[in-house]
Amino acid sequence: MDFNQAQAYLQSKPESELCYPFDPDILVFKIMGKMFALLSPNGGKNPDKSPQMNLKCDPLHAQELRDVFDAVIPGYHMNKKHWNTIILNNSIPSSEIERMIDHSYTLVVKGLRKAEKSQLQLLYSDEQLFKN
Repeated sequence: MDFNQAQAYLQSKPESELCYPFDPDILVFKIMGKMFALLSPNGGKNPDKSPQMNLKCDPLHAQELRDVFDAVIPGYHMNKKHWNTIILNNSIPSSEIERMIDHSYTLVVKGLRKAEKSQLQLLYSDEQLFKN
């Protein structure tokens, strides 16, 4: 998955909001004002300068992903227990990256206030909101 494919998939999530609160080169994706992904085209500090993406993740699953994929590292400038950085260097299948995005989005939606979740559930199916 490349930068443009990742951006398109992130924007396809229901009610995904794109903003630039940190830097014009860092795309931040939110749902109901809560961040579920950051996407950077220039790779930050990774040595090959591939694009990278930060995604929220269950702590146990975050470590499992780091153990399996060299391109998954503790979240750069994030809480390393709850966030992973995915280096988009084509070493991880696109379907797996989509699954990681879905997981991040679902964690954030589940953490929304009841009224916010109810509002989303009036507009979207549980399959769309809670794909894991």
